[in-house]
Amino acid sequence: MAFTPLHDRVVVRRVESEEKTAGGLIIPDSAKEKPAEGEIVSVGAGARDEDGKRIEMDVKAGDRVMFGKWSGTEVTVDGEELLIMKESDIMGVLS
Repeated sequence: MAFTPLHDRVVVRRVESEEKTAGGLIIPDSAKEKPAEGEIVSVGAGARDEDGKRIEMDVKAGDRVMFGKWSGTEVTVDGEELLIMKESDIMGVLS
């Protein structure tokens, strides 16, 4: 099933975090924090301003982004866990 977000929303796939600390200790899954970094899977067409003109999105599919720890809504699409969030929840694009 294909999922396309509406307006200024984006679908993000979380990027897995490191399983070891800098000192070489292995971090168990129960102690890991969910990563605040992900890859854009798809984007909406953009919001509209007061005049009805479309506001272009600053991110695109494939961009690697940083977002807030509690941002987005978790959903499962075709067995894959994804996040749906507004573009404004994204703090920046990693290059």
